[in-house]
Amino acid sequence: MRATSIKQGHSGDARGTRAIVAASIGNLLEWFDFSVYALFAVYIGANFFPKGHAGADLVRAFLVFGLGFVIRPLGSIVIGIYGDRAGRKEALTITILIMACGTLIIAVAPSYAAIGMGAPMLLLAGRLLQGFSAGGEIGSAAAFLAEHAPVGKKGRFTAWLQASMGMSNILGALLAFAVTAVLPAGAMIDWGWRIPFVVGLAIVPMGIYLRRNLAETPAFIAESRRPRGAPTSPDAGALQGRFAAFICAFGISILWAVAVYVLLLFMPVYVQTAFGFTATQAFGASLIENILFVCGCFTFGAAADRLGLARMSSLGAAALLIAVVPLFLLLDAHRSTAMLVAVLAALGILVASFTSVAPAVLAGLFPTGFRATGVSLAYNGAFTIFGGFAPAMLTWFTSAASGSVLAPAWYVAAAAMPAIAASAYLARGAAPVPGRRTGAAAAPASDN
Repeated sequence: MRATSIKQGHSGDARGTRAIVAASIGNLLEWFDFSVYALFAVYIGANFFPKGHAGADLVRAFLVFGLGFVIRPLGSIVIGIYGDRAGRKEALTITILIMACGTLIIAVAPSYAAIGMGAPMLLLAGRLLQGFSAGGEIGSAAAFLAEHAPVGKKGRFTAWLQASMGMSNILGALLAFAVTAVLPAGAMIDWGWRIPFVVGLAIVPMGIYLRRNLAETPAFIAESRRPRGAPTSPDAGALQGRFAAFICAFGISILWAVAVYVLLLFMPVYVQTAFGFTATQAFGASLIENILFVCGCFTFGAAADRLGLARMSSLGAAALLIAVVPLFLLLDAHRSTAMLVAVLAALGILVASFTSVAPAVLAGLFPTGFRATGVSLAYNGAFTIFGGFAPAMLTWFTSAASGSVLAPAWYVAAAAMPAIAASAYLARGAAPVPGRRTGAAAAPASDN
């Protein structure tokens, strides 16, 4: 019996490892394509829009970046429902294929000088495909990892979603640092900015292979075996019955969106335009920021399994609220490379303290038959409204005559408030939280 138990334990560990690797490498590709767009927005603006003021070109490039978010709710509904009906594995395979198509379009699209208005139209088409794909990715991936995670390890398993995002940023920052350091400015504008998108396409075959050979989650298999008359798919009644959980998920997702896009993806560009740092300084500091972010995800994910996911979420949101404005003030007062590295490193750790546990919290708020859709709707609704257009809005605001370099910090601080309220609500047991029973309502994590 003991040998059988050990064998089953090893088998479970192997399944868990395969689940983490498959979900992470696909999520890495999804985020890599987003991060390199943000990192190379200056060059994209110069290539795909009529020649004009450099700041205006950057705003246009970020507007197209934001338009990719408009379609994300549609992707969250279509792919989320598909993932709740056909399975997490099938949904995750589709998302990586669609993302690859969008990336290919951006990588090979001719410039505005070559084909005129066709260039920004192709850029927009690529971003819409990427946005549709990303809309369905997070819900299916969060459900997949949460349902594969052993009891007491949901924080560590789902932390890989955010850690893989950090890994994609590291890869993007390394490539950005390398190509900007090696290639002259003229080559960067002409063709060098395309290199990271080609690298992203090279990851696709491995991601497809891993996701096609995954085992479906035990929770989804159990759900799919329920009697035909039992409710197995999302509907208006399911959402209405989970209204409080959805509001909490949306509040948490607001800070998740803003912290990621402002403090991780947007900062390398922002410190160049607002603080006067060079591209090499910005990308180098961003690399260090993301390394610490990845390490922080694993650290805080493990801590959440001991302290509780809702409590860790509250602490992370409070830390962002308190610390982000003083850090920007420090950078504004001391515009040195050392201070840039120190501030971005601190921001990376702060973002990890909150976002590392956000996927587990959201996944635990919804039942198996509605999990992928529920997480996707809350996440993408918040990301579309508060995250996607943040770079364009903050770039415009800072470049205006009355603009302030502290605008991103105040935006993050404001976003932390609903997250703190939602996390405190969950910590008091007012709504289901992963791994805990509250009254008659079992936490959805018990599906596992």
